[in-house]
Amino acid sequence: NIVKIIYCPPNTLINSMTKKLKKTRILVGAQNCHENETFGPFTGYINSSMLKNAGAKFVIIGHSENRNTGETNKIINLKIKSALKSGLKVIFCVGETIQEKRKKITKKVIANQIKQGLHSIKNKKDIMIAYEPIWSIGSGIIPKPNELFNIINFIKNKFKNFKVLYGGSVNPKNIIQLKSIENIDGFLIGGASQSPKKFIDIIKKTYN
Repeated sequence: NIVKIIYCPPNTLINSMTKKLKKTRILVGAQNCHENETFGPFTGYINSSMLKNAGAKFVIIGHSENRNTGETNKIINLKIKSALKSGLKVIFCVGETIQEKRKKITKKVIANQIKQGLHSIKNKKDIMIAYEPIWSIGSGIIPKPNELFNIINFIKNKFKNFKVLYGGSVNPKNIIQLKSIENIDGFLIGGASQSPKKFIDIIKKTYN
């Protein structure tokens, strides 16, 4: 079992982090990219080939914060295509809102996000899916273990051969419980990664 730690700093730090972490097993990724892979009139935006040149190996696409500001499944699809073309691996985020959860349409919402996000992408080997229930992010509330197992199972059965990560209020207190859910392949750490102590604690508890 090869352990991977992927650290995704802001774009301005990708190059220096890549150099700093050169002799370690920690890989560097980006938090998002622009959907257009060619250079054009996109002032202030960073595309996937620029990230690749800066040293990134991964990119997070479809994070709920970006969906929230108008990133559609169609744009996400273009971003994933562009990232793969540039040679980046993709961490593709999906998840439902609290309203969708209450309506009991979680699986429908996730299936739709994945289907549209991966539209006409043949080679999926460099994509991981990160399940991030939006209602869980930053709230301290995580799904019940059986609920989480069930949703991840659903993703793995419907869309074959993907590694699935869990993200949403992962912290040093709940990591042991989350780690015991055997179909989770890893974790996407948000808020807790801003504290070196919490982040290192989570890493240690994940691997011990």
